[in-house]
Amino acid sequence: MIDMGLAAMNLFGLVVTLFVGTALINKEIEKRTVYILIAKPVSRAEFVIGKHVGLSAVLAVLLAAMTTIFLAILSSQQVSYPINSIVLTVLFQFIELSLMAGFAILFGVFTSSLIAMMLTLAVYLMGNFSRDIVTMGNLIESPSIRQITQNLYLVLPDLSRFNLKNEALYGMTLLPQPLDLLGSAVYGLVWIGLVLAIAVLIFSRREF
Repeated sequence: MIDMGLAAMNLFGLVVTLFVGTALINKEIEKRTVYILIAKPVSRAEFVIGKHVGLSAVLAVLLAAMTTIFLAILSSQQVSYPINSIVLTVLFQFIELSLMAGFAILFGVFTSSLIAMMLTLAVYLMGNFSRDIVTMGNLIESPSIRQITQNLYLVLPDLSRFNLKNEALYGMTLLPQPLDLLGSAVYGLVWIGLVLAIAVLIFSRREF
C-alpha cells in the first residue's frame, strides 16, 4: 500500500505538471494575451519565473493534500508506516515535480503544448533511467555507444536521486546520509535554476 500510494501520488503530480505546465506560457502566446502581459511593467524573466513559482505552489498544495489523505487511509487500515521517511520522500517528489514543471515551461516557450508534453515526458523517463543507460552502455564493448550513454547522463538530470520510495517502504534504516540528501536537494535546485534560465533566455528573444 505504501509503495503503490507514493507511486500514485508521483504519477498524479506528473500528469498535472504535463497538462498544466506545458500550457502555461504556450496558451498565453496562442491566445495573444501575452501582448497585454508584456506591455505591463513586468520583465519577461519575472513572467517565466512567476509561472513556475505558481505551478510549484499548486504542486506543493496538491502533494500535501494527497499525503494527508494517504496517511489517513493507512491509519484507517491499521498499516504501520514510517512517517519521517514518507514525508522526506514526498519532499523529494516535490523537487522532482518542480524540476519537471521547469522543463514543461521551457518546452512550452518555443513549441506547441502537445510537443512540449511529449518532450517533458521523455526527459522524465530518460532521467529516471539515466543510470541504467550508463550501466547498459558500459556492458557494450563499443566505445562510441559508451560515450553516447555517458554524454546522455551528463546532459540529462539524474531523477533517480529524488526517488526515495524504497526508503519510505522499508523505513529510516535505508535512508541516505544527510549530506547525500542535501547534495541531492541542491542538485535539484541547481537544475531548476538552469532550466528556468534557459527558458527566460529563449522567451526574452521571442518577438511578439
